[in-house]
Amino acid sequence: MGKYDVIIVGSGHNALIAAAYLTRAGRSVLVLEKNDRPGGFLRTDELTLPGFKHDVFAAAHPLFTTGPAYAELREDLEKRGLTYLNTDLPTGVSMEDGRTAVLPTSFAALIEEAERLAHDDGLALAAMFEQLNPYVNDVFGLFNMDLSSPEASPIIKRLLHEEGGSGYSPFAASIVTTARHTVSSLKSPVTRAMLASWVTHLGRTPDEVGSGIWVPLTTMALMGGGMPIPEGGSEKLIHALVQLIKDQGGEIVTQSLVEQILVENGKAVGVRTAKGRKYFAKQAVAATTTPDQLYLSLLKDTEISPPLRAQAEKFRYGRGCVQIHLALSEPPQWPDERFHRVGQPHLTDGLDGFTLAIAQGMADLLPAKPTFTVDCSTNLDPTRAPEGKAIMRLQVLEVPIRPRGDAANQIAVGNGTWTHDLTERFTERVLDIVSRHIPNIPSAVIGKYVVTPDTIARFNPNAGPGDPYGGAHDLAQSYLFRPLPGQPGHQTSIPNVYMLGAATWPGHGVNGGSGYIVAQKLLAQ
Repeated sequence: MGKYDVIIVGSGHNALIAAAYLTRAGRSVLVLEKNDRPGGFLRTDELTLPGFKHDVFAAAHPLFTTGPAYAELREDLEKRGLTYLNTDLPTGVSMEDGRTAVLPTSFAALIEEAERLAHDDGLALAAMFEQLNPYVNDVFGLFNMDLSSPEASPIIKRLLHEEGGSGYSPFAASIVTTARHTVSSLKSPVTRAMLASWVTHLGRTPDEVGSGIWVPLTTMALMGGGMPIPEGGSEKLIHALVQLIKDQGGEIVTQSLVEQILVENGKAVGVRTAKGRKYFAKQAVAATTTPDQLYLSLLKDTEISPPLRAQAEKFRYGRGCVQIHLALSEPPQWPDERFHRVGQPHLTDGLDGFTLAIAQGMADLLPAKPTFTVDCSTNLDPTRAPEGKAIMRLQVLEVPIRPRGDAANQIAVGNGTWTHDLTERFTERVLDIVSRHIPNIPSAVIGKYVVTPDTIARFNPNAGPGDPYGGAHDLAQSYLFRPLPGQPGHQTSIPNVYMLGAATWPGHGVNGGSGYIVAQKLLAQ
């Protein structure tokens, strides 16, 4: 019958960041996690062979290391073993015809790279950044604010309206453009593919309304943050956060699934686990969850307004993800030597081919020629594999959660479940594409492990049927419509129940934003 100031449901990095702030301020905090250890999608395991340490789900942390949570907790986390390794070439692109490009962290070097590929593309790229420059500080500032808060309101108004005028700003128009339109001023198909492909990592597609603004934003974020990875694996961030929370008096209980948030007289008073254990909260309950889970499950016995519950029932999930983890007998032999330093390059045949693959995935077909990123953590961190060997991850984002067919008419999908045979056949397709870019793949492969949408769904209920991004990120389910139009912020319809995690602003990825936002709200009380 434990009683705490704050109970946090789930232990993803956002939950742990919130717990770190709260315990540092002297609040008593309990974190409850259903899995065998904390961390959510930050997990490092020897998936393939002994000594090969793979990041099972999320890998690099550029948005976290450039945010306020890392700036404020960095010293404490480093004392507890967290060390980031980084590169000056966060991304790039390898085209099927052999052409390549890299995105450096240096603005001058990026302009030079763009000019190398096409005359005047450097000027076009500089103009893209110049158009965003008047708004960039406000935009990045909002990543650490609840968009429905009084503090955010004047910033949003300033971004959307021309100063001193009655019309809307160029920034407002850019919010509803597409990534294809944003890169259309660039002549080089290589540069266009390198920049536009990243919108899929934000749950968008290149031809989707609302994707355009994310091209310069993502480029700026990568240039500012690089592609940092924790030495020893992505889970090292979790290890440091857990130790910090415990050192500050917090408690973390694993293998404890929360089934219900207990509400009395319109306020949350605690939670009940699947094992029947009750824990009580004096101040608040913060849940790492999605709105459908919150209002249809955790609060199913609580009186909620019918319109809000109806919105929760209509919460949508996006596409699935396949991650192919490889153990290699030797490092990948990229024809372009620069790629031994590139964090996460895309392999593609261009923006049009990429868009076609996405359209096939959206039609619930296995893409005939998927576009994907490749990362080789051992380039920066050789401790992740035995000496002389390497690990590699192939991240394919535009796959259907339940395929109903194959766009190439070569793979039988059965009932759409990611069976061993379906997974093997699709993996062979992806590796065949890799072989056109990296000569010693697949000959150097000595072990593999594949994460499918089914794997993701079983591991984390926040992925719904297998969406790693915690719900679709199209315009109708983004910004002030996230997590729900009737709840455009982290505070729920129960005054002392808060949401954090990928289903809330600023969304998925290792950014720490929602954990930071919820912590500041609770500390202000």
